[in-house]
Amino acid sequence: MKILFLNNADIEGGAARGATRLLEGIRAQGADARLCVQRKFGNSPFVIGPHTFLGKAMGFARPTLEQAIFNISPRKTHGPFSPSFIPDGLPSKVAEIGPDIVHLHWVANMMRLETLRRFIVPVVWTMHDSWAFTGGCYIPSDCTRYQDECGRCPVLGSCRKNDLSHRVWRRKQKAWNSLNLTIVAPSRWIGDCAKASSLFHSSRIEVIPNAIDVERYKPLDKRMAREIYSLPHDKKLVLFGAKSATKDRNKGFHLLARALQELSDSGWRDSVEVVFFGSSEPEQQQNFGLKTHYLGWLSDDISLALLYSAADVFVFPSLQESLGYTAMESMACNTPCVAFRQGGVPDLIDHQQNGYLAHPFEPSDLARGIAWILEDNERRSALAVRARQKVVQEFAVKKIAEQHMALYREILRGNVRA
Repeated sequence: MKILFLNNADIEGGAARGATRLLEGIRAQGADARLCVQRKFGNSPFVIGPHTFLGKAMGFARPTLEQAIFNISPRKTHGPFSPSFIPDGLPSKVAEIGPDIVHLHWVANMMRLETLRRFIVPVVWTMHDSWAFTGGCYIPSDCTRYQDECGRCPVLGSCRKNDLSHRVWRRKQKAWNSLNLTIVAPSRWIGDCAKASSLFHSSRIEVIPNAIDVERYKPLDKRMAREIYSLPHDKKLVLFGAKSATKDRNKGFHLLARALQELSDSGWRDSVEVVFFGSSEPEQQQNFGLKTHYLGWLSDDISLALLYSAADVFVFPSLQESLGYTAMESMACNTPCVAFRQGGVPDLIDHQQNGYLAHPFEPSDLARGIAWILEDNERRSALAVRARQKVVQEFAVKKIAEQHMALYREILRGNVRA
């Protein structure tokens, strides 16, 4: 069996790490699996990236170029949006490799919409966000226009029915009609959203979580980890991080800032410090009432596992996530998480069993959850053990790879139900 994964990159971001982990798990099951990317950062021989200077440059320039063509910018939109218009060379590359199945991951900035019709083999698509079934946004928030035809897009700030989101939706409807397509939803929540969408309401949708390598993400010595990062041994450490952690509004930094201030005001000022990764220290540093450490961008497994192990609690204040890679990684390292009860997070965190689910989107309850974990060392230790147990039992890469392999075999046998 030959499986070809497609993803924008091989390391950068949660979807990329997830695709790479699943690739390794599928190969361990005996399949010939490879990952095709437009931005290659690692050195895996099973990851195929552009070879020419022009190809590599285009991989980095493509998203910016497309945003410029459609006059989309962060100043004009209320979140990320991708029309996926620029042509790509994927059909010829896929034909050259000759896979039995093409498995899409995060391809919004990699693949022209109409390309999907040119794949002549069955397609599996993992929903790392909502882009596949919307008119171009990744995070619809409370908007449910994707259940109809999009238009009047709140992300674009549009009041017009026939706006860019509606035109992109029409392109998707035309390009993806009657495809041999199976949707993989990493959580029950995003599976329900896809099923309710006008584009995928008739598609086969299977809930299979994201995978994590529990041998790479495991508890490491806390004292050693803190020494490596020059973090104090006599303080409780609150950890927060993501790609563009302090700039991407969906990551919830603005809500975390208010929660940290409340934590400081409630008596934790002298015993708690905060660690940020994924963003460098801002020019105008915000005062949370707690000492802060900025560690910048981290992407390799060892650095991340060390940092998760150094912390006492990880905070995941996102507004909408299909599941949550960083929360899963942290839990695998025996560090319990506090998050809002939103999206797919309840599939991962069991309230007051292996973490804390705060009321959306209340900074006071987020602060209450952080304090609840930190104030009792015995409780925190029990939560930590159960956090790792949950990840090992339900999200380990071997188990998730086996579920994917069973799905691939069923698809190839032609036993595809609507």
